[in-house]
Amino acid sequence: MPKNKMKTHKAGAKRYRLTGSGKLVRGQAGRGHLNSKKSSARKRRLEGMVEMYTGNATKVLVEIPYLKYIHK
Repeated sequence: MPKNKMKTHKAGAKRYRLTGSGKLVRGQAGRGHLNSKKSSARKRRLEGMVEMYTGNATKVLVEIPYLKYIHK
């Protein structure tokens, strides 16, 4: 039995959130730079969070050990 708690990977904790129903969500890529040539509709489409694929979500849970649960 380990004496110390596991540490949360802080970069991962800032990138992912858990919804009320227990799903993992992430931000979308493509808004970091070179935005002047992208249409407004495209930039709006990339706003907000989207649900993660369950296979990838299980890998993320290793970084963030203190999330309570995830529905599959």
